[in-house]
Amino acid sequence: MSAQDATHDRRSQRERMLAGDLYLADDPQLAEDQRRAVGLMDEFNRSAAGDPEQRTRILAGLLGAFGQGSVIRPPLYCDYGYQLRVGAGVFINFGLVALDVAAITIGDDTQIGPNVQLLTPLHPLEADLRRARWEAAKPITIGANVWLGGGVIVVPGVSIGDNTVVGAGAVVTADLPADAVAVGNPARIIRRL
Repeated sequence: MSAQDATHDRRSQRERMLAGDLYLADDPQLAEDQRRAVGLMDEFNRSAAGDPEQRTRILAGLLGAFGQGSVIRPPLYCDYGYQLRVGAGVFINFGLVALDVAAITIGDDTQIGPNVQLLTPLHPLEADLRRARWEAAKPITIGANVWLGGGVIVVPGVSIGDNTVVGAGAVVTADLPADAVAVGNPARIIRRL
């Protein structure tokens, strides 16, 4: 899509973003969505020593879904919150960065180590589109009972199958099947479970 084509699209920037198309992130409606998320994240991140029920209430207001029995340890960082869906029985350690420009789905009973990054945004390769500040995103799907070790990075458009383990520091640049162990940069399968 050219900058001219993107400019003539009559959908709102939020509609374009949610559809996975090019959009302008500095749109006033999206800026308001981010302000809302920042306020709730700030409240959540300050609640580290607070009541676990209070943290759960904050997360229920911030996230698109927050499953029963799930735990997220602060700090948490996201763009919008409403695009992040966490299943039941999930444990997320300190410092998750979930750039939820596109949907991020985390399946039941998944464990996520500290300082993991789930990154859905994309920037166009075409210089004129980047200069005009157009962006896009692709969703990330993490299956059930997955374990992401500390410092794992998952890039836009990746799906990780159920029961898969991704070793600490791995960069997941392509889909991973169920029941596998993957390590490295880029992550590669070293064993089937």
